[in-house]
Amino acid sequence: MSAPVLELLPAVDISEGYAVRPVGGTLSGGERRLDPVEAALTWVEAGTDWIHLVDLDLAFGRGTNTEVLAQVATAVRACAAERGKPVRVQVSGGVRDAESLERALSLNPDRVNVTSAALADSSWLEGTLARYADSDLLALGLDARYDPERGWVTVARGTDWSGPGVPEALRWLDSVGVHRYIVTDVSKDGSLAGPGAELLDEVLAQTACRVVASGGVASLADLEKLRAMVPSGLEGVVLGKALYVGNFSFEQALKVAGSR
Repeated sequence: MSAPVLELLPAVDISEGYAVRPVGGTLSGGERRLDPVEAALTWVEAGTDWIHLVDLDLAFGRGTNTEVLAQVATAVRACAAERGKPVRVQVSGGVRDAESLERALSLNPDRVNVTSAALADSSWLEGTLARYADSDLLALGLDARYDPERGWVTVARGTDWSGPGVPEALRWLDSVGVHRYIVTDVSKDGSLAGPGAELLDEVLAQTACRVVASGGVASLADLEKLRAMVPSGLEGVVLGKALYVGNFSFEQALKVAGSR
């Protein structure tokens, strides 16, 4: 039996045309601004199978970066073709209604991450999941924060919205056709404070769907812990700040994750 492999998805989060990093579910001042195409191609050349491409301005209600995302996606595919190794693109950030979904689909992505804010319009979300039930195109971003009174509660980064508790949300989402969750403890995102194992444990215990972790990874030891969750249903992890500040290289991450 082969050893479990943890899939790695390096993130390129784009705001005002630059690659930046959000912290704790908010956009703070003073982020390091990078060329997003250059950032993405760094991970392609390092051997990634995925790029997690995020429109932060759309997520935070500050505009859109669709043209920039399109440039990044085109460059990623061209570089991947030259290298003879396909790289898939996962688009995320503010996809919560028909207009934002169409904007994401215009990028011809391999996967779209629908934000947990879409839970506020359950009829649209249910209909959309049904429309794409026979494909692997949509994932559901399950962003959550711990509330001492309510436990884990779904939230939408960049807004004051909070929704149902995570157990209730999972029961409904499983019933209407979600195939994959991208799970973020928003208090950990961009903080290098660990990958939110408590939330991941709760989600993995309550759904048979595939799960991707996002946010908080700081070290190779964190990746080792996440890889140990693969037999419980964890499929992969979105990597961000730890790569950009040089806590480890992508090549080191691939080795720890078990990739060839």
